[in-house]
Amino acid sequence: MSNEKKYILAVPNFSEGRREEVVEAIVDQARNIDGVKLISYEPEHDFNRTVVTLIGEPKPLKKALINLASKSYELINMEEQSGTHPRIGAQDTIPIFPFKNITLEECVKYIEELAVELYEKCQVPLYFSGQNARCEERKALSFIRKGQYEGLKEVCHTDERKPDMGPAKLHPTAGATILSADLEGLTAYNVFLDTENLQIAKKIAKGVRGPSGGFSTVRAVGIKFPEREGVVVSMNMFDCGKTPLYRTFNFVKQEAARYGVAVTGSEIVGPVKLDYLLNSLEYLLGFENFNREQILETHLMD
Repeated sequence: MSNEKKYILAVPNFSEGRREEVVEAIVDQARNIDGVKLISYEPEHDFNRTVVTLIGEPKPLKKALINLASKSYELINMEEQSGTHPRIGAQDTIPIFPFKNITLEECVKYIEELAVELYEKCQVPLYFSGQNARCEERKALSFIRKGQYEGLKEVCHTDERKPDMGPAKLHPTAGATILSADLEGLTAYNVFLDTENLQIAKKIAKGVRGPSGGFSTVRAVGIKFPEREGVVVSMNMFDCGKTPLYRTFNFVKQEAARYGVAVTGSEIVGPVKLDYLLNSLEYLLGFENFNREQILETHLMD
């Protein structure tokens, strides 16, 4: 394995999804870098956030992530930014995951090295989450983001909330960035409801998310996308192996029926692992003794 190329999956998120010229200028920082493939980027107007998906070899990927964050810091002013998605900084998060021929332990070390280089270049305070968290509470993004940019700005001087790298204050325009390594990344999944009643979507989201008694690996909100009819139960699914897509879909469908509301469809935002689709397919079609080697295309993937 030592001679095989290593690949990391990175899903950096920055706090801009409305100004097309800004989104393109930031994403451009990850284009045309040998050893890095830009898989997708997903600007979302209501969230005012863009999720970028990259796969790359460690060294060139580090260059892409630092360049992308630098441009986010340059072009996004958190004093002016607003949106429905929780955030604390212009380059809000930089999560990475082992993809091929690399271990989680190597990714944890990689984040530590990336953080040093990023801070030395940009002087934006950094927090560590996931497997890099300095304490148990900071493994959860929700703990670090409590109060969002505006609230964190007021309390980040305290021992409980101060950054892990940099001074005990936020950058005046760029805020702060959360870096992490984990074994599994999140899957963004939306289920659409045939109603304009946002309260129904919010009630269902409360039922599906872990902190309020739902699925432990799911976080959810009820929102309205201005560009389409109906409302949405929008979910971040952190482990689709433990909690498959079909399970949350069926839950939302069942809860919506209580209110006399139909589910009109669902949507995966950005890339998704093949295994996460297969486990739902096996359930929905009742496959027996099925294995991925039966899919012809998988024999071309190595």
